[in-house]
Amino acid sequence: MTKQTLPRATVVLGAGAWTGAVADTVVLDLDARHRRRIVMRGAAGLEFLLDLPQARRIKHGDALVVEDGRLVAVVAAPEPLAAIHCPARDQLVRVAWHIGNRHLPVMIDVDRLLIRQDHVIEDMVRGLGGVVTHLEAPFEPEGGAYSAGGHGHHHHHHHD
Repeated sequence: MTKQTLPRATVVLGAGAWTGAVADTVVLDLDARHRRRIVMRGAAGLEFLLDLPQARRIKHGDALVVEDGRLVAVVAAPEPLAAIHCPARDQLVRVAWHIGNRHLPVMIDVDRLLIRQDHVIEDMVRGLGGVVTHLEAPFEPEGGAYSAGGHGHHHHHHHD
């Protein structure tokens, strides 16, 4: 019996940079959207090998291009998140600084911050005067200044 070779997806087109019908859709959480090489199966059953030159964060709305030209849409899966609100904007900025100092992925909205649920961080936020509520939503945190995909930590400093 011969092993069938999976079609490869070797290109990622950014959200808004592609048009056309999609052959399938993959629904992935944040961790599953940071990949280089992995077998994926779309919601409609298309199985393919994601085979990128280097690991990168794939975002909601991107399309993976299979070598035969088919497009696979990427959808960010809902995840358990904590929404952080503060009575005053300066408090929210202070909370954002503390979250950033811990190098946590954070999604910045107009009047709130979204992080993955974490009871330790949520207690810290409450101690700083913040209000925490839980929700399920797609998570697209800021990419970060030091890494193209928003993962990794390549600068050097000391935490005191």
